[in-house]
Amino acid sequence: METIDAIILGVIQGLTEFLPVSSSGHLEIGKAILGDHSVPEESLLFTVVLHFATALSTMVIFRKDILDLIKGALKFEWNEDLQFISKIALSMIPAVIVGLFFEEQLESLFGGNLLLVGAMLIVTAVLLFLADKAKDTGKPVTFKNAFIIGISQAIAMLPGISRSGATISTSVLLGNDKTKAARFSFLMVVPLIFGKIAKDILGGELNFDSTNITALSAGFIAAFICGLFACTWMISLVKKSKLSYFAIYCAIVGCIAIGYTVLN
Repeated sequence: METIDAIILGVIQGLTEFLPVSSSGHLEIGKAILGDHSVPEESLLFTVVLHFATALSTMVIFRKDILDLIKGALKFEWNEDLQFISKIALSMIPAVIVGLFFEEQLESLFGGNLLLVGAMLIVTAVLLFLADKAKDTGKPVTFKNAFIIGISQAIAMLPGISRSGATISTSVLLGNDKTKAARFSFLMVVPLIFGKIAKDILGGELNFDSTNITALSAGFIAAFICGLFACTWMISLVKKSKLSYFAIYCAIVGCIAIGYTVLN
């Protein structure tokens, strides 16, 4: 992989991991329109590196929150911090089940099915629009909310459904405080990313032969920097109820994808 390709993919990963536009959906559209060979193929190792970079950017943005959670949990009391960690763990269950038992079925959907991608982008648009209009009640994320948000995260494994868009929208529609909704959405994906990385390493699925250190480093840095920017920006957008802009964008791209499928 060329260094410039690595940087481009890093920028895409860093932005779309946090902005509600579905990175998987856009990649499928790109492959279908440009051809499979026109989009640089990511090795599993490179994919892991990019996801590690965005997970790290999340940890940097929320470093104070994470440290406070760890300190609170180490008190070994059923306090607010330990409850929050438990809610994160609960939210992971649906995605873990889908990943373990339906991996092959899920992978079969990533084959340039633009009709599915377009439809799911429109679903994302509807969720974002509804969330943008929802009243901020200021409610905290409950255990029941955490599990429902986790179901949204599992559904967001479909190409075209934005993970951040689905989880934040679901949380806001449940009446949760918008800032807390964004915080929960971004923190809940960190253990999943590290879990997937650990699974790939322990499973021996990563190929370190002929590794292009320059390309890997460039992609990592690009994803990390863009992740810092996108995460901070997304938190601000949720607070200001600006998700409708992304709803319009997803709806337009979704309609184009569907139209492209019908005409071809």
